[in-house]
Amino acid sequence: MSTGVVQPIDRADLPVEAPLEEAPTTPPRWYALVWGNRKARVGIVLLGFFVLVAVLAPVIAPYDGARTDFEALLPPSSAHPLGTTTQGGDIFSQLVYGSRTSLLVGLFGGLFATAIALVVGLVSGYKEGTVVDDLLSFVTNVALVVPVLPLMIVLVAYSDVRGLPLLVFVIGITSWAGHARAKRSQIITLRNRDFVTAAKFSGESTFRIVFREIMPSMTSLVAAGFVGAATGAIGAEAGLSFLGLGDPSSISWGTMLYQANAQGTVAQGLWIWVLVPGLTLALLITSLTFINFGVDLLSNPHLREE
Repeated sequence: MSTGVVQPIDRADLPVEAPLEEAPTTPPRWYALVWGNRKARVGIVLLGFFVLVAVLAPVIAPYDGARTDFEALLPPSSAHPLGTTTQGGDIFSQLVYGSRTSLLVGLFGGLFATAIALVVGLVSGYKEGTVVDDLLSFVTNVALVVPVLPLMIVLVAYSDVRGLPLLVFVIGITSWAGHARAKRSQIITLRNRDFVTAAKFSGESTFRIVFREIMPSMTSLVAAGFVGAATGAIGAEAGLSFLGLGDPSSISWGTMLYQANAQGTVAQGLWIWVLVPGLTLALLITSLTFINFGVDLLSNPHLREE
C-alpha cells in the first residue's frame, strides 16, 4: 500500500546513456598523406634543397661554372672549397651549376615521357579489342623489348645536334612504354563505370571521356609515373654524359664525371672530383625515389601508416 511519501531516486539505478557516436572524420588531403610518410618527407626536403641550389646558383657558386682560368689541381681552400680540375675549373661552382641541368632534364624528360604514355595508354585501354588497341599495343610491345641504352646511344651518337632538347627527346621516346602499359591496365578497369557510361549516353566525344572523365581518377598513377620517369631521365642524362654523349657546352654532373674519368683522376688519387658529383647525383635520385613512396599512398590505402 502506498504511503504517499515520494522515495528519492537513486542515480545509480538510472540507465546509462550510450555515448554519442563521433562524426565521421574527413579523409586527409593528398599533400597531408604524402607529407605524413617519413620517406616521402625526407625526399621532399632533399628535392627542395636541390631546387633551391639550382635557382640560387649564381648566388651560391663563387664563380661561373664554365670558367676555366684558374690554376689546375688546386687543393680545397677558402677560394676553391672543393679544389680545381685539370682544366682549371672550380669544382664547387661546376657542382652547383650542374644541378640545373639534372633538374631540367628530369622535369622535361619526365613530362615528355608521361605525356606519350598517357596518350598511348589511355587511348589503347579505352579502345580495347579494336584495331586502334592492337596497333598501339604492338608499338608498346616493341618499345618494351628494344634495349633502351643502346638505342639512346645510337640516337645521340648519330645526331648532328647535341644539346638539352635532344637528350629530353631521346629519353622521352625510349622510356614511355612501361608507364603506358600500366595506364592501359588501369583504364580498362574504369571504362565501364557508371560515370563513363553516363558520359557516353550524353554524347561526349572519346577524347573528352578519356581525358576529362577517366584521367582525373588516375591522378595518383599519373603522378607516380611522372616521378619514375623523371628519375629515369636524370639517370639517363648522367649515363649518356658520362659516355661522352652529352652536351659539351653545358655543365652537368654527368659531364663532370666524364671529364674526371678522361683525366684519370682515380689513378691520380683525385677522389673528390669523382665522389662529389656521384654522391649528389645519388642523393637526387634517392630523393625522387622516396617521394614516390608517398605518391603510392594515394592509390594504395594499404600502404598508409598509422
